[in-house]
Amino acid sequence: MKVVESFPEGVKVIENVWIPMRDGVHLAARLWMPEDAEDNPVPAVLEYMPYRKRDFTRLRDEPLHHYFAGHGYVGVRLDVRGTGDSEGILRDEYLEQEQDDAVDAIDWLTRQPWCDGNVGMIGLSWSGFNSLQVAARRPPALKAIITMCSTDDRYADDAHYKGGCLLNENFVWGSAFFSLNACPPDPVISGDRWREQWLERLQKNRLFPALWMRHPHRDDYWKHGSVCEDYDAIQCAVYAVGGWADGYVNAIPRLMEGLNAPKKALIGPWPHAFPHAAEPGPQIGFFQEAVRWWDYWLKGIDTGIMDEPMVRAWMESWIQPAPYHAERPGRWVAEEAWPSPRIGTRQWFLNVLSLGDTAADEDAVRVRAPQTTGLRGGDFYGYGADGDAPLDQRADDGKSLVFDSDPLAEPVEILGAPVVTLDLAVDQPVAFVIVRLNDVAPDGGSSRVSYGVLNLTHRNSHEHPEPLVPGQRYRVPIRLNDIGYSFAPGHTIRVAVSTTYWPMLWPAPEPVELTLFTGASTLALPVRPPRVDDETLRPFDAPERGPVSDHTPLEWAQAQRMVELDLATDETVYTTFGDGGDFGGAALARIEDIDLTIGYTIRRTFRIGEHDPLSARAEVEQKTVLRRGAWSVRIECRTTLSADAHNFRVQATQDAFESGERISSREWDEVVPRQLL
Repeated sequence: MKVVESFPEGVKVIENVWIPMRDGVHLAARLWMPEDAEDNPVPAVLEYMPYRKRDFTRLRDEPLHHYFAGHGYVGVRLDVRGTGDSEGILRDEYLEQEQDDAVDAIDWLTRQPWCDGNVGMIGLSWSGFNSLQVAARRPPALKAIITMCSTDDRYADDAHYKGGCLLNENFVWGSAFFSLNACPPDPVISGDRWREQWLERLQKNRLFPALWMRHPHRDDYWKHGSVCEDYDAIQCAVYAVGGWADGYVNAIPRLMEGLNAPKKALIGPWPHAFPHAAEPGPQIGFFQEAVRWWDYWLKGIDTGIMDEPMVRAWMESWIQPAPYHAERPGRWVAEEAWPSPRIGTRQWFLNVLSLGDTAADEDAVRVRAPQTTGLRGGDFYGYGADGDAPLDQRADDGKSLVFDSDPLAEPVEILGAPVVTLDLAVDQPVAFVIVRLNDVAPDGGSSRVSYGVLNLTHRNSHEHPEPLVPGQRYRVPIRLNDIGYSFAPGHTIRVAVSTTYWPMLWPAPEPVELTLFTGASTLALPVRPPRVDDETLRPFDAPERGPVSDHTPLEWAQAQRMVELDLATDETVYTTFGDGGDFGGAALARIEDIDLTIGYTIRRTFRIGEHDPLSARAEVEQKTVLRRGAWSVRIECRTTLSADAHNFRVQATQDAFESGERISSREWDEVVPRQLL
């Protein structure tokens, strides 16, 4: 990747400014701006996040904002209230207070001598979410946003629930947020009040996994901040960016269909990461693409970006499943509109052990998947690390019902969401169904193309689930994740159906036997015909970025990801260990610019017995270090999740140390009703 050292504009950096809110609280921001911006005002681009502007995400985002400033913008990284160096307390995700603060911050930006009154927002993950949410508030100065790896629906496509099933990511991310929320402001920025603020954060911290588990259905809690409730509220231009390997990719097609504002979509093979540095690639010149977008919408320069197709996506093709891929083979394709009128539906029937063009006589087949089905499924969303993507699916296929097509005589290319409609019955009032769409190569290798899950008590509504009647027959559509994929001639399309998917999903309270009625169940694929104009799409520039702070790795994390089976107890243990991800594998590093040493490690452990869903247990252990000279703080957090047939139990400890001395110790032990989970 090219590091740009010389820009059209000279750049100056302001390490911290205080932005006042309407209630007197001050939020902390870091600025990059052209050296002459106070004499020649320019637009501002705001990134608004809780991930600490000054330290833990400094190396990731600093090159972006330096790049923007070098091309004539003020780059602004703003700590959400109660995080990083900002005053106040953060009580939850995406609160109305967070959006109010953003509106105040945008108004403040427009009143600065270096801002010409035009503002954009950009962000990945949390800051991608709130870019959409703030856009729906319509602050007059906000002209355009770039939202990456985010969602329009906080219930259907976030890290908490999927298809009405509880994601273990709710526990993992909630535990990480719990730890992050316990970190102090930097004394260099906050002065003598830093310790008082830190103690208040520690005493008011919340056990977030349990909080979110108290809302297992799509109630008003989740509707708040879900812009799909009213797409028309967004009137500024929206560029939605993500990757097929990210957990939030389904939001992008929905935004393209639902928004009436100017809009564009870009979907690569990427995980939860920026497109200029994502693995698997290809990586693209995303910073240049962003500047084209800002030039058009914030400066009124016709860069041609809005003359290009609305949707641009990477059409993936087969690659042998492996723990890591630097790149995914494929090609760029495009559609002028979404939904595209060019894309049709091809239907297969799930016959006994096969996919057929016509329905065979109806039969009944059964599956009671072991609790360990899903060990090859990878993470809900990966970051490109070894092993976080799906591996060869044959081990999970062997624990599922599988339906294979004949080897294909010609390519089949799909773009959109596959839908599997199952005629089924189950033997329990609470049951899940997991459907995977796989590409099976002639040598037998099975690669997951897409998947979908459904808590069958949510078959009619995520707001008002209903228990199943054991033995009663239901017809249920399961929408799989959107995908662009080309099945090659000679390959086989496989549908795999199971009742468990560990450790991605927390299991139902009882083992489930599912009866599937073949001949009546179907697979519908969104088949995309060739488009000649794909061959003449404008190529993306090669990746480049701005400079980054000098930093020195001090300790390495020795990342691990392993599965262990105890043959005496039949218990399987899935463990991962690693660093925070932004320091190239270092568990401890020093940021030379601000003379700050930071460290973070996380261990995740998932345990389950082969046949007992109530044996499931998850645990997250984290350690965070911040030190400079004589100033030293450490936070250690441990969270666990278990369940019986009626309740979940979430336990946690939080210990904080200053100069090696424990100054705070708290414990949580919360019971949460399962409520059809």
